Amino acid sequence: MKILVVNSGSSSIKYQFIDMTDETVLCKGLAERIGIEGSRLKHKRQGEEHIIERDLPTHREALKLVIDTLLDPKIGVIKDLNEISAVGHRVVHGGEKYAASVRIDDDVLQTLKEVSYLAPLHNPPNIMGIEAAMQLLPGVPQVAVFDTAFHQSMDKVAYLYAIPYEYYEKHRVRRYGFHGTSHRYVSRRAAEILGKDYKSLKIITCHLGNGASIAAIKNGRSVDTSMGFTPLEGLVMGTRSGDIDPAIFYFLMQAENLSADEVYNILNKKSGVLGLTKGFSSDMRDIEEKAFAGDPVCRTALDVYEYRIAKYIGAYAAAMNGVDVIVFTAGVGENAPELREEICEKYLGYLGVKLDREANKVRGKERVISAPDSKVAVLVVPTNEELVIARDTKEIVEKNLKELSVY
Repeated sequence: MKILVVNSGSSSIKYQFIDMTDETVLCKGLAERIGIEGSRLKHKRQGEEHIIERDLPTHREALKLVIDTLLDPKIGVIKDLNEISAVGHRVVHGGEKYAASVRIDDDVLQTLKEVSYLAPLHNPPNIMGIEAAMQLLPGVPQVAVFDTAFHQSMDKVAYLYAIPYEYYEKHRVRRYGFHGTSHRYVSRRAAEILGKDYKSLKIITCHLGNGASIAAIKNGRSVDTSMGFTPLEGLVMGTRSGDIDPAIFYFLMQAENLSADEVYNILNKKSGVLGLTKGFSSDMRDIEEKAFAGDPVCRTALDVYEYRIAKYIGAYAAAMNGVDVIVFTAGVGENAPELREEICEKYLGYLGVKLDREANKVRGKERVISAPDSKVAVLVVPTNEELVIARDTKEIVEKNLKELSVY
C-alpha cells in the first residue's frame, strides 16, 4: 500500500508519498505560494531536489501538479494513479467529535466545516486540500488525522476554563491542545526505545519548534497540554506570546489605541522570542548564538524561553504525581543540546534528572541523553507526524476493507 500524505496550508501544500510495505518515503515536497505570484513546486526524490516553476492559482491546481509530478517519467515514483492507495490529510481541528482519525465522507467534511470557527486560519485550507484530493482522485479513500484528537482524552479538570460555563455550552470554549500527532508519536517511540510498556509510563513530551507545546501523557493518555483553545496559549514560542495576563489584551487596546485584531496579531506574530529580542529574530539558532556570545537581550529571551518550559514540566509532573520520561522533539527540541542541558541542569534536579552531557551532544537523532543513574529517563526523539498520518490511514483503510469483505 502506497499512501499520499497531505498537509494543506493557507498558501502551501506539503506532501510525502510513503510505501507502507517498509514505510519508505518515496518522495516528498512542497507546493508553495499558492495564489501568490512566484508559486512553485519543490519535489525531492532520492536525495535530489527538482523545482518546477508554475502558476498555482488554487489548491486544486497545486495538488494536480503534485500528482502529475508523482507520475512524471523522469522524476516521479509511480506509473499509474492506481498506485495511490489512499490519501491521509493533516487536519488541525476536529472539535470534540473526533478523538481518533477517521475516513472522510460527506458527513465528516460537513463537521469539519462546522468546527472551522475553532481554527479559522487552519481548517479552511485543510478542507480545501481534502476537497481537491477528492476531486482529483475519485474513489481513493481519504482519511483525516487531527492535531486535536490525541488530547480528547483530557478530563474536564484539565480542559475547562474558569469562565461562565455557558460559553462552553454555547461555543465550546475549552482547552483543545494541538501537536497531538507529534506528542502521540514521540511518546510511543520513547517507550519503544526504553523497552517499557507505554501504558505504564508517565511521560512529558516537549514539542519545541517555532510553535511549541508540552503534553502530560499518563498510561498512554494525554491528561494535559499547554496549548489551549488556540495555539497561542502556553509556552513562549517563536512569535507567539504564550501565557499572559488576559487583561493585557484590554490594556494594550486602550493604551495604544489598537483594535482587537491588531492586538491579536501582535500576540501571535510579533511576540514570543521575536518580541523579547526587540524584533531581532524568532529563530532560536540566531538567539542562542548571540546569547552564548554574551548578548544580554538574547540571553534574557533564552532564559525566559527555558524557564517557561521548566515550569510546565514541573506542573505536569505534579499533574501526574510523578514522571518517568521526558522527551524533547521538533526543530528546537531535537537540535539544541545547550538548551536541553540548561533546562535539565538548572531546573529539573529536584525530579532526579541527571543529564549525560556527552550523550546530549546530538542533533536530530534518537538518543537517551540522561545518565544511567537518572531517576527520570530523558530522550531526544525526532518527530514524524507524516508517518503517523500514513499509519493511521493504512489502518483505517484496511479495517474498512475487512468490514466490507464480511458482507
